[in-house]
Amino acid sequence: MSGHNAGASAPIRILLIEDSDLDAELIAAALEGAGLGCRIDRVMTREAFAAAVAEPCHDLILADYVLPTFDGLAALDHARAHCPDIPFVFVSGTLGEDVAVEALKTGATDYVVKQRLDRLPRTVLRALAEAQARSERRAAAEALRSLNESLEARVAARTAELAAANAELRREIIERERIEEALRQAQRLEAVGQLTSGVAHDFNNLLTVIAGNLEFLGRAVLDERSRRRIDTMRAAADRGARLTAQLLAFSRRQRLEPVPVRLNDTVATMRDLLQSSIGGAVEIAMVLEPGLWPALADPTQIELIILNLAINARDAMAVGGRLTIETANATLDEPDRPEAPPAGEHVMIALSDTGSGISPEVLVHVFEPFFTTKEVGKGSGLGLAQVYGFAKQSGGGVRIETRLGEGTTVRVFLPRAAAEPEIAAEDAEREARPPRPQGERPVVLVVDDDDAVREITVTRLSEAGYLIQEAGSGPAALRALAADPAISLVVLDFAMPGMNGAEAACEIRRRRPGLPVIFATGYADRTALMQVESVCEDRIVQKPFRGAELERKVDAALSERPALRLVAARSARV
Repeated sequence: MSGHNAGASAPIRILLIEDSDLDAELIAAALEGAGLGCRIDRVMTREAFAAAVAEPCHDLILADYVLPTFDGLAALDHARAHCPDIPFVFVSGTLGEDVAVEALKTGATDYVVKQRLDRLPRTVLRALAEAQARSERRAAAEALRSLNESLEARVAARTAELAAANAELRREIIERERIEEALRQAQRLEAVGQLTSGVAHDFNNLLTVIAGNLEFLGRAVLDERSRRRIDTMRAAADRGARLTAQLLAFSRRQRLEPVPVRLNDTVATMRDLLQSSIGGAVEIAMVLEPGLWPALADPTQIELIILNLAINARDAMAVGGRLTIETANATLDEPDRPEAPPAGEHVMIALSDTGSGISPEVLVHVFEPFFTTKEVGKGSGLGLAQVYGFAKQSGGGVRIETRLGEGTTVRVFLPRAAAEPEIAAEDAEREARPPRPQGERPVVLVVDDDDAVREITVTRLSEAGYLIQEAGSGPAALRALAADPAISLVVLDFAMPGMNGAEAACEIRRRRPGLPVIFATGYADRTALMQVESVCEDRIVQKPFRGAELERKVDAALSERPALRLVAARSARV
């Protein structure tokens, strides 16, 4: 193979092995966004790949690791046998460290995780450069074999060129080691995510039962003292729900819901909370940009981020001190560190303290989950890690400026919103929904393996005027559908033993294509949910239920299809 010159006008010829249309588009966009001219030929099967490499005409092969009919390692073996000179790079979201190292040993040129496609253009250029260097070294070796003793000067010149190439390879090895360290960090975050998402699922189910029954009790209790106690318990359940949402967002198991937010208003309304949280000995100063752009962020997470940073600042100031909260508009260049925000327009919020500062040895670890310098029981080690996770997932980033003995400034950058925030009246609209006509009582099938949680869902929908069928598993739900053609909608739990919600929904779609399905879940794997046809945010309700969200989404889903008219009276619950 003759190496490809990245500066040439001819496009880079890439053979892409990828079965996901979305991932293929993201890969092409990442390369085009870096200014690389590419011609991508995409294949998805073993036969198509074998035909493509039979007559090599590509400069590079990009391959997913998990494919429908064969795997990435099989593709790598075939490529090494038929076109060993073409660089082979894995681009996968499931490539573990051990598998990645084994793939490199087997002959892969490099690998990129799909969560960091911004590294792909540099990896492609490096792979092409390495292939070019290998081609040149082979040509040089062949030339050296043909030269005679009188060509010592030319041999010396070629040796110098090879030495320069080796020096470049050494630099690339150092860069690869840095990338591997970043991959290990991402895998540590993934392990934390799996732990937190599992705990959050069970906790949300418990909160659904607690919050639901508190709501029902609140309607029956008349004396003021008991109502205050119920309100206190309901507020505690709401705080627990927010905590699990924050854990899921931190572990990236729950998608954030960014909306335009006025950060100045958020900071101003938090002054009393911040003062009570960090104590009266610390002075709080606010420097808020008058013409601050709206930020695009999930408002449920912003207050937690500010509070986390304020508590960290308090702990860094032994006695007294000053905490300064600042907002500003920022237009940034390309980032120089992984945690830094991308280029573009951002809204910045910064918290500065007059504390002890952070040493260089500690600074390199501050974004690692569970890393803390506080005493046992005084810190979880999730504060800055959560700030980092929220900022990056929102499309922004974090910067830390610190001096030992003088203090620390943490700057959080969030992307600028294109629109101004709206004053929402969602709750009033939901509660003002007109009652369902007396003769119209659609049948809803509620599927949940947890009896107590199912009881809450059934009670809410019964009170909203629906007739109810119940099932405790996916197979039981399919039997209920077969027995009752009048069922108009299914409310389906996601995490169930045996057949999970996504699998049950796919089977329901096959048997009843027009039947709407709503997922009610304490934690849903978005990848699995998106495999279900027509699933969207309007068909997902998070546990514990917030306001009248469940009833609103059920009503909206039923409004999108013709109502079924019952020919005989039915009981409210079956």
